[in-house]
Amino acid sequence: MILAQGIEKSYGILKVLKGVDFRADGAEVVSIVGASGAGKSTLLQILGSLSTPSAGKVTIDGVDLFSLSSDELADFRNKKIGFVFQFHHLLPEFTALENVMIPALIAGTPASAAKKEAKQLLSDMGLGERFGHKPSELSGGEQQRVAIARAIINRPAVLFADEPSGNLDSNTKREIHKLFFDLRDRYGLTVIIVTHDKDLAKMSDRMIEMSDGRIVDGVLSV
Repeated sequence: MILAQGIEKSYGILKVLKGVDFRADGAEVVSIVGASGAGKSTLLQILGSLSTPSAGKVTIDGVDLFSLSSDELADFRNKKIGFVFQFHHLLPEFTALENVMIPALIAGTPASAAKKEAKQLLSDMGLGERFGHKPSELSGGEQQRVAIARAIINRPAVLFADEPSGNLDSNTKREIHKLFFDLRDRYGLTVIIVTHDKDLAKMSDRMIEMSDGRIVDGVLSV
């Protein structure tokens, strides 16, 4: 599903990624761990096409991402890739339902179909009573579930998550962690998670460790 070869990323004289090779299969959950500054989030942003590598190639579902035009890449990202971040980035003026609908509307889905799908996703995540609530009226865990629903409304092939439970209490963390695996099982998503949370990393099918811009270990989780 994902294949990255020889990924390098430099900012001026600072080389953040130093020839990273990465792959993930369909419906696989892979966690990327390592100390702050190891290059985890930079790699995730490149794999998700949010950042361009200085060198190297990334393909998702057989498509060479950086051979696409900017419009083609934006369309591919909207339809094939979902993102979840530590901070939810929900639009504060919109309700939970409206926030989830937005990517579907951008993709050209009729409003009635987008609304039906958003309601179903929110209900599946235990938020059936929160359709009309704005982000400020939701708990941190509820906001993150809205963000996850928004990320998958277009049924992407890949879901990228960067420290998705970093701001949550321990009970809510466990709920969010379980949700990622439920989504993989239900929709066949490939899920790539950057995390400092060892419990989440160990739940993954595979755990990859980065250090100083390189992958130093990639083993099956225990």
